Amino acid sequence: MSRTLTNVSNLRVLYEDNHLIIINKRVGDLVQGDKTHNKPLSEIIKEYLKIKYRKKGNVFLGVAHRLDRPTSGALIFCKTSKALKRVNNMFQNKEIQKFYWAIVRNKPKQLKDTLTHWLKKNPSTNTTKVYKKQIINSKKAILHYNLIKSLKSYYLLEISLETGRSHQIRTQLSFIGSPIKGDLKYGAKRSNSNGGIHLHAKKIKFVHPISKKIISIEADLPDDTIWKNCK
Repeated sequence: MSRTLTNVSNLRVLYEDNHLIIINKRVGDLVQGDKTHNKPLSEIIKEYLKIKYRKKGNVFLGVAHRLDRPTSGALIFCKTSKALKRVNNMFQNKEIQKFYWAIVRNKPKQLKDTLTHWLKKNPSTNTTKVYKKQIINSKKAILHYNLIKSLKSYYLLEISLETGRSHQIRTQLSFIGSPIKGDLKYGAKRSNSNGGIHLHAKKIKFVHPISKKIISIEADLPDDTIWKNCK
């Protein structure tokens, strides 16, 4: 076990079987490699599996979906190609339920609503812009939100997605005047001290692609004062 790295020991595994591993992603964790060259979770989990099961060869790990680097919460990875293919199809067919919690400073006008917009991503700036109507190269985005708690200076929203667009929750909430706390990219006035934003993938529910059992996983909230007030 001398090869165990700090990053590996810090993994927060929520669920694991022969086909899947679900982790509670921390703020700042990178899911896949990018131009920063920081070590991504995909590689850290491979190392974790190699150590745990004493594998000598290469370890297969499929990235089933992603969370933005400044967000936290439940994230599925696949340990077999069979599971990856089926989970990818499940995401495409909207068979996986994802619930997020977001903290915003500005109270939405409606306590409960469905937001339908058209989003267009700008790869050069890694930002997404919202439109009320369809334009060229835009994609339809639908989410449902519900205000579930009023805090001293903030509001806690629960969000479920019908679509999984880039920066969808962040940009749609910003568009209605309720940017997520800490999200400077989409309208927050101040950043968070840890560089993250108060958006957390709280729960994920689906039928296991192999065993067909119902899997329902909740990810504990990050350890900070505002999140603690949401419990």
